[in-house]
Amino acid sequence: MPPDLAVPPYGAASLADVLPGVATALGVPVERGDLAADPLDLTGALGGARRVAVLLVDGLGADLVRAHAGLAPTLAALSSPAGDLSAPCPSTTPVSLATLGTGLPPGSHGILGFVTAVPGEDRTLNHVQWGDDPDPDVWQARRTVFQQAAAAGVPATAVGPYAYTGSGLTRAVYRGATYTGAVSHGDLCALLLGSLAATPRALVYGYIPELDLTGHVRGVGSAAWRAQLAFVDRVVEELVAGLPEDAALVVTADHGMLDVPDDTRFDLDEEAGLADGVRLLAGEPRARYVHAEAGAEDDVLQAWRETLGERAWVVGRAEAVASGVFGPVDDALAARIGDVVALARGTWALTTPQREPGPSSLIGYHGSLTATELAVPLLTARGRALG
Repeated sequence: MPPDLAVPPYGAASLADVLPGVATALGVPVERGDLAADPLDLTGALGGARRVAVLLVDGLGADLVRAHAGLAPTLAALSSPAGDLSAPCPSTTPVSLATLGTGLPPGSHGILGFVTAVPGEDRTLNHVQWGDDPDPDVWQARRTVFQQAAAAGVPATAVGPYAYTGSGLTRAVYRGATYTGAVSHGDLCALLLGSLAATPRALVYGYIPELDLTGHVRGVGSAAWRAQLAFVDRVVEELVAGLPEDAALVVTADHGMLDVPDDTRFDLDEEAGLADGVRLLAGEPRARYVHAEAGAEDDVLQAWRETLGERAWVVGRAEAVASGVFGPVDDALAARIGDVVALARGTWALTTPQREPGPSSLIGYHGSLTATELAVPLLTARGRALG
């Protein structure tokens, strides 16, 4: 592992540890294998809360929050009971949402990339364009924390964009929660606070996607991104002000983000040798999975490693799994990882303008294991009765 990339600390200080800790604080007996139920001690941080809302802001990296504290005074004023947490690998939204929802590392829940191969078939699955093929209950078969909460008598609600209602990803990662579609930031606030107030005990989850989209299209150094951060801070301010007295709010994110300049974009389409022996290319520009033709695995690994050099950490599947970046990987899920894994270093992006013109033309990216991409905040606020 190069020194500028890091292995996520699953079970100690990662996004996987947030929802199990919240559920434990609400009295839910959480099962997550060999991992502790509440390694972040959210039971202590939430001070006896009977109702908790967890808000995940897509793209709200911890470094970005600190760098723009003046634009987000509400976020800056919240307590940080356990410091920064780590996103999973790859540091991308579908992987992070599944990691949050299940409380497990990617190698256990099986959503292992933005785009992954479907083993045994000559196709890929884009997890944000997923309907019912493959079946979400089979593709992500692990029991979610929402299911465990509901089984323990704690009502679970998930609030997110109306357009995501019934999607494959929604069904896979929020299973066990009642999904309520929001049509605006104001609607999201009202739905979250209404769900908190509806029952004596509650686990409520909310998701805001627009900051991430703005960062991708305009860049995290843009005026548009800064304006969107101010809107997010206003949402958090509204939620804090409306908390029931015995409720708490937890704010976190799925990954950070960095801008990629023109001179660190590596065009994979222009390197003909990188296509030799390749059956499928998956992943995204900062985290590539390369699936080789049978018998060509070693040649493909050598070609990608020699061509990319210091631009990326390039390893075979076995080495990537052994490194621990995915956590323990179930044997039945390993084939979703490429025969070759290429995680970008520095500000490099491995683009394919001919095959993926949209993703290759973005400004802001994430997916790899640099500190900026991995660091996500853990911020809390408590109702008046909790002190």
